[in-house]
Amino acid sequence: MTSGIAALPLADKLLILTEVRYFADFTPDNDPHGEHDCAVLTVRGHKVIWKIDYLPDDGVLWADPSAPDAPRRVLVIMLAEEY
Repeated sequence: MTSGIAALPLADKLLILTEVRYFADFTPDNDPHGEHDCAVLTVRGHKVIWKIDYLPDDGVLWADPSAPDAPRRVLVIMLAEEY
């Protein structure tokens, strides 16, 4: 999580983490590329973006998630204003 999320009250952070964990309502508005690796939602008045990035072990900043050498997945949760 980013510093903006970390600075929120504990109750807000816990609810945001729960909402991200169980998120399944992908639409063209919150998942414009249809990859289900990113979404935007509002939790207790906070506009939140979460994104899964794919990082191969060789240190390159992006990887193909369908590649046979299965890159690591990193979840980032941030406030929209931090984007």
